[in-house]
Amino acid sequence: MRLHRVAPGIAAGVLAPVLLLATPSFAATTAPTAVTVPAVSSSTGEPDADDLRVAIARILADPDSGRRVTREANALLDANDPEAMRAWLETGYRIAQAEDDRVAITRLLADPDSGRRVIAEVSALLDANDPEAMRAWLETGYRIAQAEDDRVAIARILADPSISPALRAAANAALDDNTPEALRHFLEVGRYQVA
Repeated sequence: MRLHRVAPGIAAGVLAPVLLLATPSFAATTAPTAVTVPAVSSSTGEPDADDLRVAIARILADPDSGRRVTREANALLDANDPEAMRAWLETGYRIAQAEDDRVAITRLLADPDSGRRVIAEVSALLDANDPEAMRAWLETGYRIAQAEDDRVAIARILADPSISPALRAAANAALDDNTPEALRHFLEVGRYQVA
């Protein structure tokens, strides 16, 4: 079993204090999932091979890493080429992340449960083809668009005059709570528990 696949969390945790945000491509991610390139450097002023491996291991440990990012990061760790790792962290990671984001957004477009606002925003993002906008939308915009679509779905349930009083009360409670999580929970679970 490969060590870099067994303990990326341990390596990242031990070296986390020496890691700093170093490139603009990582600045677009949110703080909890931000991937950093190490600030510790060799005598040439560049991060050494261990620091590069740790930065890539942190990317692998991120649950939001998509298939291309994971595949390329594993290949880099297997090859153990510091120059290739450095180049990937500077430019390749951003390209791989953009492709994974495009795939995630396209899947939302193909999902039959996606509502009008999600579909409209996904279509606009795909037309614009802006990787930074796609990343930002996946991190914050999707949640907002999905919540609006969920409100509409709950309003449609409430418009049915034949629903039970218990279902009506649960739907109104979800709308009163008005958090994306409460709205989604009602549609996925709550409405079936009270029906």
